[in-house]
Amino acid sequence: MTVVVAPDRADPAAGPAIFLAGGISGVADWQSAAIDHLGTAWPVIYNPRRPDFPMHDPAEGARQIRWEFDHLARAAAILFWFSVETVQPIVLYELGRWANSGKPLAVGADPAYPRRFDVVEQLALARPGLVVHSDLPSTCAAANVLVSERS
Repeated sequence: MTVVVAPDRADPAAGPAIFLAGGISGVADWQSAAIDHLGTAWPVIYNPRRPDFPMHDPAEGARQIRWEFDHLARAAAILFWFSVETVQPIVLYELGRWANSGKPLAVGADPAYPRRFDVVEQLALARPGLVVHSDLPSTCAAANVLVSERS
C-alpha cells in the first residue's frame, strides 16, 4: 500500500486508489486511523492531510484545493468521514458533487455529527441504499468491499 499525502502525486500505474474525504482542519487525525483500518486492501490511498500545512500561505491553499479536486476525480472510490468536531462545509460540498456521480462511495458520520441527519436524508435521495455508517471502522470496511467489487 502506498499513501500519497498532499501535495505529492501518485504513480498512475500503482493501482486503484481511494481518497480520504473529510475534515482536516479543526478535527482529530481520523485519516491515520482510517489508513490502519483500510490495511492493504487498497493499493493506493490519497490523504489530503499534510503534516505541516502553511495556513498563512494563500498559494498553498490554492495548491491544496487543486490537489484535492484532481485526486477526488482520479480516485477509484471515495471514503467520506464526518467527524463530530466541526460541520465541514467543503466536505459536504464534495459529498454532494460525488453523490451525483457514478463513483463508488463509502460514507460515515459520527452519531453526534451536527449535520448527520442531512447527510443521511440527502444520500437516501441521491443514492438509495447507500448506508451511512456510524463509526470509522465500519466505514472503512465498506470501503474495502468497494475495492473487491472492482475485480
